[in-house]
Amino acid sequence: MASVLFSRLSRQFLKSSFPSSSPSVSICLSISNHSISSHSPINLNRYLNSVPLDLSLGLFKQSHCQISSIQFFKASRSQSNFQSIACISTSPSSVRDGTKENKNQSGDACKGGFPEANISWIDSYLPRQLQPYARLARLDKPIGTWLLVWPCMWSITLAATPGHLPDFKLLALFGCGALLLRGAGCTINDLLDRDIDIKVDRTKLRPVASGHLTPFQGLCFLGFQLLLGLEILLQLNNYSRVLGASSLLLVFSYPLMKRLTHWPQAYLGLTFNWGALLGWAAVKGSLDLAIVLPLYASGVFWTLVYDTIYAHQDKEDDLKVGVKSTALRFGDSTKQWITAFGIACISSLSLAGVNADIGWPYYAFLASGAGQLAWQIWTVDLSSRADCNRKFVSNKWFGAIIFGGILAGRLAS
Repeated sequence: MASVLFSRLSRQFLKSSFPSSSPSVSICLSISNHSISSHSPINLNRYLNSVPLDLSLGLFKQSHCQISSIQFFKASRSQSNFQSIACISTSPSSVRDGTKENKNQSGDACKGGFPEANISWIDSYLPRQLQPYARLARLDKPIGTWLLVWPCMWSITLAATPGHLPDFKLLALFGCGALLLRGAGCTINDLLDRDIDIKVDRTKLRPVASGHLTPFQGLCFLGFQLLLGLEILLQLNNYSRVLGASSLLLVFSYPLMKRLTHWPQAYLGLTFNWGALLGWAAVKGSLDLAIVLPLYASGVFWTLVYDTIYAHQDKEDDLKVGVKSTALRFGDSTKQWITAFGIACISSLSLAGVNADIGWPYYAFLASGAGQLAWQIWTVDLSSRADCNRKFVSNKWFGAIIFGGILAGRLAS
């Protein structure tokens, strides 16, 4: 009953507020509250006010009909269990034709003043007090964890006894460690880059840059993550403890590289692929340089491919704020550069496999991985942020293919 009454009043309000010559307006409201009975009095003003619509009536005048569509999504929670979701679409009658031109105008309007809402599982399941910390650790964007953990998995599996499965306990420990170290790295990055992040559209809403967390709160959270990471590191052998602790120098200094060199992606490769060394050391208690150095190098070249593609999303903003990247360094020659890095990555993986005397299935998987990498490089549209992001995210599958090849090759050895 409440929802029916609310819907009718909303339509009457819109009819009285907007003249017939204005663009058509549609409102879709979803209201749910099992604790309110059909006979309970409802303060409509209160719930209408809970969905703030900062829209000027002048926007809807005939003189502004060149804006073909504006879509705004707002999800708000009231103090009670009452929840409302409002989706408002305004469009002139010509939009109903659904022409491509109108759709493009709609996208431009949304970019101009009403950015699309980015709702993730963090908003749905975590308490409000924890949400900024989860975003600071990028828990809603697991691709970074995948890219960090795959070199560890490669190394642990390559170090396994021929014909046997890798140590699942070590795989689990390194998986948890990758999650924590990636979160710590993102926290360090946001603390050091908060003056830059506020100037970049893609990063200005990060917790520290936007003011949802203070630098002191971020620093405390960093200490918490590093403490948990230390607990994992202490479960490894002494050689691995020293090797793992030494990676913190790379982790802490990486955010500064974009200010100093056009090659921060190479430095990220050194940082993100440290697990290729650490995984082998955790199994063997030492390093076989003939195997782990080519494996480590392959990871560095791989990072240069995917992070250069990723950097093309921010090249305009990077120029504006004065930071450097391989995307800016390579410019129109980017595809030639990342093709060379891709070839070096596959060659290094081949050399690591030969030196480790791995079975033939590894090379079949490696050929498949080479195809996936070639697909990324040849098809990526470096002028499209969306396509750059899609190709970047697809690298989790490259890592999985190589892991599957090492596992199959080691079992067949």
